[in-house]
Amino acid sequence: MKYFDEETVVFHNGKFIKAKDAGTDLYSQSLHYGNSVFDAMRAYDTALGAHVFKAHQHYKRFKESAERMCLTLPYSVEELVSITYALLEENNFSDAYIRPMVYAGANLELTPTEQSGLFIAAWKWDKYLGKDLLDVTVSSYSRPSPKSCHVESKIAGNYASATVALAEAKRNGFDDALMLDVDGNVAEGTGANFFFEIGNRLFTPQCGHIFPGITRQTVLEISQSLGIEVVEGKFRPADLNRVDGAFFAGTAAQITGIRSINGNPMRKKWENTIGYTIFEKYGHIVTQNEYDGYSII
Repeated sequence: MKYFDEETVVFHNGKFIKAKDAGTDLYSQSLHYGNSVFDAMRAYDTALGAHVFKAHQHYKRFKESAERMCLTLPYSVEELVSITYALLEENNFSDAYIRPMVYAGANLELTPTEQSGLFIAAWKWDKYLGKDLLDVTVSSYSRPSPKSCHVESKIAGNYASATVALAEAKRNGFDDALMLDVDGNVAEGTGANFFFEIGNRLFTPQCGHIFPGITRQTVLEISQSLGIEVVEGKFRPADLNRVDGAFFAGTAAQITGIRSINGNPMRKKWENTIGYTIFEKYGHIVTQNEYDGYSII
């Protein structure tokens, strides 16, 4: 994945600059201890131009997360949204993945830093997980405990376990890992929320130990609009042995179908599942093209 080239522009600490010229302090608390907060959103090419899906919701969460981690972010949600659209124009992007991050200044003590930095980048990222359907394994690594940190925020340090979980899965011939929580219940993928279906109902892990993604919430909204029952609860790995279908949902992953879990194939073809119906509906919503008969995702 190439995130930038010689001409790519990013927003860094109040200015639009070339990505190749951006840098940060090697003594940053974020680099040493993982104390930084990021978010993720996508711009979609629509008939009216670039549209950042649920930008205000993303930046509201971003600011709340920064506050939880004692990181200074002196920008309003409206200012952050405006900067993001300007960044897309600077790069001539109408369809892109967007990554804002607020990071701590130089401080090798475990105390809040007085200064923080803001970095916002955008790049072309068609499909994070890279395949139409995934072979997934249950990981030996767990999600962080909500008693250890704010699992409802995109804190960089929270993703260390996801990194090793994905590496383990790929070494064993799988595309991604399904992580459990500290109590042994199904939680989520390494970078996306998880849904599975049995009969005419969808099931998804309840909030508390998972990251409550905005795409996850969008799936719940779509399901409600289509009259699909969704059960949020606690599920064990054994509950996944015979399911009709399953998928991941996230800004990077969008809606990505799962072919098998621990070698057990789904009982239905992806095109015949509730997940596929949601996949198509999601594509229409994010491109603001809800009335055509196809999806571009």
